[in-house]
Amino acid sequence: MNVLILGSGGREHAFAWKIAQSSLLNTLYVAPGNAGTASVAKNVNIPVTDFDAIANFCLENNINYIIVGPEAPLVEGIYDYFSSNDELKHIAVVGPSKKGAQLEGSKRFAKEFMIKHSIPTAKYKAFTAISLTEGYAFLERLKPPYVLKADGLAAGKGVLILNNLEEAKNELKEMLQNNKFGEASKEVVIEEFLKGIELSVFVLTDGESYKILPEAKDYKRIGEGDTGLNTGGMGAISPVPFADELFLTRVENDIVIPTINGLKKDNIEYKGFVFIGLMNVAGAPYVIEYNVRMGDPETEVVLPRIKSDLLDLFEGVASQTLSERDLEITDQTACTVMAVSGGYPEAYEKGKKINGVDLVTESIAFHAGTTLHKEDVLTNGGRVLAVSSYGKNKKEALEKSYASLSKISFENMYYRKDIGFDLN
Repeated sequence: MNVLILGSGGREHAFAWKIAQSSLLNTLYVAPGNAGTASVAKNVNIPVTDFDAIANFCLENNINYIIVGPEAPLVEGIYDYFSSNDELKHIAVVGPSKKGAQLEGSKRFAKEFMIKHSIPTAKYKAFTAISLTEGYAFLERLKPPYVLKADGLAAGKGVLILNNLEEAKNELKEMLQNNKFGEASKEVVIEEFLKGIELSVFVLTDGESYKILPEAKDYKRIGEGDTGLNTGGMGAISPVPFADELFLTRVENDIVIPTINGLKKDNIEYKGFVFIGLMNVAGAPYVIEYNVRMGDPETEVVLPRIKSDLLDLFEGVASQTLSERDLEITDQTACTVMAVSGGYPEAYEKGKKINGVDLVTESIAFHAGTTLHKEDVLTNGGRVLAVSSYGKNKKEALEKSYASLSKISFENMYYRKDIGFDLN
């Protein structure tokens, strides 16, 4: 089989690393890819939302499967683009239809879906600039903290959690009237704050059956002790110690099954990943958000724990025979720690030479924001490398990742030294 992965981050390098191990694989391409994907696949300089160029490449190179990494191509309708074209529909896109992608593309759509299908989530209301005054009144009825979410895609920055009522009102006005997040905040969802501990559960579905992949917990804040600004993710751990069999059974019965059944009832075509962001509230799971692709850096701990052939599972998705495929998961712990550029998540410099990656032997260094320049690997993003390791427990896996990170260097490199600090 010939496979094309869309994307250029650590998630896509992890996909490439895993798919490259498949006995079913012929040729693997990544568009646009990075310095890490170049070591296991052929990079192709095509933007992830240039559907015409992607289609031409697929036809010229006899591509069988497209694995979509980031959300933008899904929300813009790449599945529909291929499935509705007679010349392209034989190429399987692992990802939902444009309507299905609204679970991530619109917070209001996701909330309405959850309420309709009795999926536990926080109480909410949605507002536009016209209903700003009603938004103020709704905030006044809530207890702090106040949760404001831009309805559309805002590159992971569209969620605000505020303790002060006046500040919440000001931010609501900034979002709705002053376009703080552009088109994404033309509508804002305000919801009740859920107190608990977060984790993510990942599901692969062929539209009929599903497989629950390993769960993970990621760490979004830049500073140790979960302080400072939100980032795309500074590290992740799988499995999650508090997600025991009883809790995960509740997740499956209360959330996963109603989600898959809800998609079928609403006639939403969905063949791909469902990333369920959860809050464990005193042992009860609540959905914070849906994403319609794998998370990053969670992918860098989830895929290493899957022992099965990933391409075989994707073949099951495409042919709607996923229920007949085996999913085998290692009981080892996987941890990843993200090395980032100085200044991230605010202004940072690119083009810094990365040294020492070739010295890493006890971990897997997934490239997140890198590029090749002649013989050198250079930084090319805020999040640069995700260093993943196995261990019999969290402590052992993290020790390996930190030992590997000590061998790597680039100017102003930074990483959190307390990933997993809040877990037993």
